[in-house]
Amino acid sequence: MIFSRFAGIAGLILALSPLGGTAQALEEVAEPALTEEQQQYMAWAQQTWDGMEQHTGTVELPGGVASLEVPESFYYLNPEDSKVVLEDVWGNPESELTLGMLFPAGTTPFDGDSWGVTIEYSEEGYIRDDDAAEIDYDDLLRDMKASTREESEYRVENGYESISLVGWAEQPYYDAEQKKLYWAKELAFGDLETNTLNYNIRVLGRKGVLVLNFIAGMPELEAIKQSREAVLSMASFNPGYRYEEFDPEIDKVAAYGLGALVTGKVLAKTGALAGLLLLFKKFWVAIPLAIGALLKLFRRRGKNDPR
Repeated sequence: MIFSRFAGIAGLILALSPLGGTAQALEEVAEPALTEEQQQYMAWAQQTWDGMEQHTGTVELPGGVASLEVPESFYYLNPEDSKVVLEDVWGNPESELTLGMLFPAGTTPFDGDSWGVTIEYSEEGYIRDDDAAEIDYDDLLRDMKASTREESEYRVENGYESISLVGWAEQPYYDAEQKKLYWAKELAFGDLETNTLNYNIRVLGRKGVLVLNFIAGMPELEAIKQSREAVLSMASFNPGYRYEEFDPEIDKVAAYGLGALVTGKVLAKTGALAGLLLLFKKFWVAIPLAIGALLKLFRRRGKNDPR
């Protein structure tokens, strides 16, 4: 992965500027001290960022099933740019294209404290929610930990870090009126000191479910909680695909309920969204926070508008 080839920049950035340092200090000291290899990394990062198109307003997601209303406080990246973020920038295994990603405005995927939201869709049928009040989330957590241990063995055999499910970062909650389910998991990857946060949202539709997953480090949990309602309000199914339009005479009913969405067992069975549990932000750990300030600095110098 690209980040591993240039990981040596981490120590340099920390040496040049403590977290309490000023942007001016970074500008005056960091640039002349960069080695050729480090300059190559910075050039790649800038070129990659410059090639990404940021979208706001109404975004029709691929497939025509759902759309987003993206406010100016966020931006959307298309599936191709999102794949670059997930694999080349954040170090995840190669996977199928998502429907795109969301990021807070004023940040880039390269920033040390950034986070993003992946978007997926699984058309497995109409999911009944009449058992929502009966779900035992403690039982689900035990089941999920066991499944994660099995997944970890597969990852290690294929050359990736081990993974363990630490527990809930936020216990599941189902909004019966909006037909939206959300919860958060704390994950540990390998021997990394900072755990990963996967904050999950599921939007129920007539024929399937829209999947939105926040990917970040655990320190971003509070910021994500504050942004959760904004993200929840962005996603909606297009006419013909809405939950209330379900027709029992012609529509397929899913063979699972809300509990299976939380455990992820349906993902393993169908393969439709395989790997979502594995997504994490390795870049957040590999490159310290200070590099985020540096990248923001040269982004401001190179551009006068946020696109």
